[in-house]
Amino acid sequence: MLPSPATSYSKRRDLHGHYSSDGVFANTLTRFRINRATLLARSRVTNLGIAILSSILAISILTNLNFALRPVDSQWGKAQSWLSTLSKGASSPGSIAATVVRQTEWKDVKHLIVVAGHAVWTGSDPNARLDESNWILEDRQRGGGNVAAFFRHIEEGSRLLNSDTQSLLVFSGGQTRPTSLITEAQSYHQLATSARLLNSERNHQSTLPPTLRTTSENFALDSFQNLLFSIARFHEVTGSYPTNITVIGFGMKKPRFQELHRRAIRWPEERFEYIGIDVEGDTSLAYAGEAEFGYGPYSKDLYGCHDTLLAKRRRRNPFQIFHPYHSSAPELAGLLEWCPTGPQRNKVFPGPLPWDVR
Repeated sequence: MLPSPATSYSKRRDLHGHYSSDGVFANTLTRFRINRATLLARSRVTNLGIAILSSILAISILTNLNFALRPVDSQWGKAQSWLSTLSKGASSPGSIAATVVRQTEWKDVKHLIVVAGHAVWTGSDPNARLDESNWILEDRQRGGGNVAAFFRHIEEGSRLLNSDTQSLLVFSGGQTRPTSLITEAQSYHQLATSARLLNSERNHQSTLPPTLRTTSENFALDSFQNLLFSIARFHEVTGSYPTNITVIGFGMKKPRFQELHRRAIRWPEERFEYIGIDVEGDTSLAYAGEAEFGYGPYSKDLYGCHDTLLAKRRRRNPFQIFHPYHSSAPELAGLLEWCPTGPQRNKVFPGPLPWDVR
C-alpha cells in the first residue's frame, strides 16, 4: 500500500453527526513530522545506488584518462573498426554478389599478372602507338622512349597471359589526368586489344579465353595501390585471391615493389615476381630519380599515406573518385585503412590477410 501524502488529513463526526475540525491542525502537523522524518531517513537502497553510480563514474573517468593519455593513432583506430566488423568468412554485400555469376573455371585462375599504368593512350591506330601526340604524358615523360617502354610492358603482360591459362591480366591505373575521360588502365587495355595482343581463341584446357581473362583496375593512384588494388580486382573477377603475383613495370622500380610494397602487404617472397623493362639507352638519371622520389619516400612511409606521397595521390585524383574495394574485397578492409603514424609509421599491418599461411 502506498503511504498517505504528507499533507493529508481527515475529519471526524461529532455526536450530532456533524463534521468537526477539532484537532485537525494538530493531527496534520503530526503527520507532516512523521512523513518528513521518513523522507529524510537514510535508505539502504539509496546508499547502494549511490555506490553503484560512483563505481561507474570512477571506471568511466579512468577509461577516458587512459584513452586521452595514450599515443593516438587514428588510422589504426579506423583499421580496427573495419576489422571488428569482419568475421572470418567475410563476404561482399548481397546486392553486389547478386549481380555476379562466375563460370566454374574461374576457380582455377590463381596467377595475377599486373601491368602498372603510367600514362593514357588516346589513339585509335595501334600502328601509331609510338607517336607521343596519341598519349597524355607528363612533361618528364616526353622523349627518351617512354611510350615504347609502356607498350613493351603491355606486350609482356599479354604474352604471359596467353601462355598461362590459369592467369588473369590486370591493367592498373586510375583516371589521373584531368584532360582524359578514361583511366590509364582502360587505355592500356584498349591498346592491347587494338594491337591484337590478346588471343581471342579458347584454349583446349580452359573455356576462358585471354580476352575474358583481361581486365582493368581503374582506381590506383600510385605504385602501392597498383599492387594492392589489383589483388582486390582479382578477387572481384575470380571470387578468390591469387596464389602467385607477377608485376611488370620499369626495372628501376623493382626494389620498390619487391622490398617495400610486397613487404607492406606481407606477400610471400617466393610467390612474387617482378619483370623490369626499361627504356633503351642511358637510364642512370631515371634510377637516380627513383631513389630520390620513389624508393626513398616509400622507405619512410611504407603505405604512402602521409606528406608528399599522400599529396601525390590527391593530385592524381582530379575527379574525386573512390574505389569500391571495402565492399567487393571485404577481407582487405583493415589493410586498406592501415596508415600508422608517429615513430611507428612503417609498422607492417598486423591484422589477418587472406594469403596468410595457416
